[in-house]
Amino acid sequence: MSSVIETVTELVTPILDERHFELYDVEFVKEGQSWYLRVYIDKPAGISIEDCVQVSDILSEKLDEIDPDPIPQAYFLEVSSPGAERPLKKQQDYERAIGKYVNVSLYQQIEGAKVFEGTLEKLTETELTLDYLDKTRHKQIIIPRNKIAKARLAIKF
Repeated sequence: MSSVIETVTELVTPILDERHFELYDVEFVKEGQSWYLRVYIDKPAGISIEDCVQVSDILSEKLDEIDPDPIPQAYFLEVSSPGAERPLKKQQDYERAIGKYVNVSLYQQIEGAKVFEGTLEKLTETELTLDYLDKTRHKQIIIPRNKIAKARLAIKF
C-alpha cells in the first residue's frame, strides 16, 4: 500500500507544482468491496471543482501510462480538497492552523476531558496551547503533542 502512495505522490507532485497547488495527502483504502485512491490537494485561495477535474484527468493519464500497472486491482480515483474540517497531520498543517478554531481529541484525559475545541494560540515541537471556552469563561490549556490522537480544523457555531 505504501508503494502505491509513494508512486502516486511522485506522479502528482510535478502536476501540482506546475499549477502552484500543494499535495495535502494521499490515501489508498479499501471500503467494502471497493478500493479508493484519494488525492487531497490545496492552494491558498482554495481548490475549485475545475482544479480537481484537471488534476484527476492528468493523474489518471499518467497512471495509465505506467507498465507494469502500479495498482493492479480496480479502484476509484478521487481528487478533492481536504475540506473545511481538514485533519491536522503534518507540522505545516499545525503551523497554518495557528489562530484558527480547532478540535483536538486526546488519547487520555487532561483536566477531566478528552476533547477540546478552541483557538490554537501557540505551537512548539512538543505542545500546543489552546484557548477554549469553559461555560462562559475563556481558559487556556497546554496539550502535549504526544497525547493528541486526532486534530482537525473545526467550524465554530
